[in-house]
Amino acid sequence: MAEEIVERNLEDELTESYLIYSMSVIVGRAIPDVRDGLKPVQRRILYGMLELGLKHNSSFKKSARIVGEVMGKYHPHGDAAIYDALVKMAQPFSMRYPLVDGQGNFGSVDRDPPAAMRYTEARLSRIAEEMLEDLDKETVDFVPNFDETLKEPIVLPSKVPNLLINGASGIAVGMATNIPPHNLGEIVDGLIHLIDNPSASVEEIMRFVKGPDFPTGGEIIGKKGLINLYKEGKGSIHIRGKAEIEKTKRGFVIVISEVPYQVSKAGLIEQIANFARNSQKPLIRNIRDESDRKGMRVVVELTKDANPEIVLNQLYKHTSLETSFAGNMLVIDEMRRPRLMNLIDLMKAFIKHRFQVIKRRSEYELKKASKRAHILEGLIKASRSIGTIVQIIRNSKNTEEAMNELKEIMGVTDEQAKAILDMKLGKLTNLEIEKLIHEHEELTRRMEELKDVITSDERTYEIMKKELMDLKEKYADQRRTKI
Repeated sequence: MAEEIVERNLEDELTESYLIYSMSVIVGRAIPDVRDGLKPVQRRILYGMLELGLKHNSSFKKSARIVGEVMGKYHPHGDAAIYDALVKMAQPFSMRYPLVDGQGNFGSVDRDPPAAMRYTEARLSRIAEEMLEDLDKETVDFVPNFDETLKEPIVLPSKVPNLLINGASGIAVGMATNIPPHNLGEIVDGLIHLIDNPSASVEEIMRFVKGPDFPTGGEIIGKKGLINLYKEGKGSIHIRGKAEIEKTKRGFVIVISEVPYQVSKAGLIEQIANFARNSQKPLIRNIRDESDRKGMRVVVELTKDANPEIVLNQLYKHTSLETSFAGNMLVIDEMRRPRLMNLIDLMKAFIKHRFQVIKRRSEYELKKASKRAHILEGLIKASRSIGTIVQIIRNSKNTEEAMNELKEIMGVTDEQAKAILDMKLGKLTNLEIEKLIHEHEELTRRMEELKDVITSDERTYEIMKKELMDLKEKYADQRRTKI
């Protein structure tokens, strides 16, 4: 059979094909989902680790095993991309609240490369498990994987406001995102205020969310760029590293203990050395890196006639000891479209997602509780007519006949009849019957609570606020970045 050749204008074909490609990169690779704050590769890594049973209290597993699992089942785009994403989620200087607990060499703030995946090991962090909680309760939709042999979630239930606390960065075709991380405690307070006051302004939310909280600390200079970022979704934030002037026997020294976010310590030291070499008169005598496991400490020794304040200001001006963070809060919304959002938009998107998750979880639990209550009603009914039950079973030729007789004489359903036939004789003691009655009473109470959650939006928001407060109690810490 001859192939049909369709003539097309080259310009039209290129335009359409490139648009399809660019949207694939934007939605499927580079830009995070506003609901769970994850790119597809990150979501697949976390889901793959859950499937491998790598919880925070389990033993570590080789990173190569995790990468193989994810690449073979969910993300067939090469092992390097998967391992890079895994490494970043384990680096405490890249993520404010790491989602992966890594063991081994996962790189450093000096931008040293991580060890090969065959040497490092990993498991989920506790906070990542919170993001995956309730995944088995029909809270989110699943779609077929790339070869349609398995299913994967299109988004995680994400009890944690991951996008707001860990931020995100990515470069797509014609657009990019750069969302700063924040302090969990502040974000929780802001979310609760927004739940109670849906029309709250950015200024009101900024009473709770003071500004970004970078994992490497530092200090934010000025609020103009910050206000622009929170109001419009775009803005440039100036960040300084933490540097102090100390007096020693040999003169003044500048001690750097924190660098701006995404700045390499080794690169900064090299910039300071270049500044010292290019200065018209000698200002810096020596630079020492005294950093250890306890923390960062870079000592810049000044010459005797150097003014320490002037030198420090020169370092801010000519090196990356002071830098800017170009914020651009571009995300994929729930309709799978790229969209620039401000702070309120991001928070409302998370609240809406959690609202839907809590409703769907309650519906699942109600369905499960109803099935169990139905079985218990049959067992309790049978326990009150045990003589009749025994007689029916003894007179029946097979299980099918016994089931039919039970349904006809006792007025039970298929599920109840099966449960009665499967019941052990030990369940017929008075104590066991009391347990069944007690369980049924508890289930009835629980079902009323679940119905209340499903029908009452106010009750749903109460649960959401309680879950957020629990997160704050477990994971909130002190702010690292000064404003």
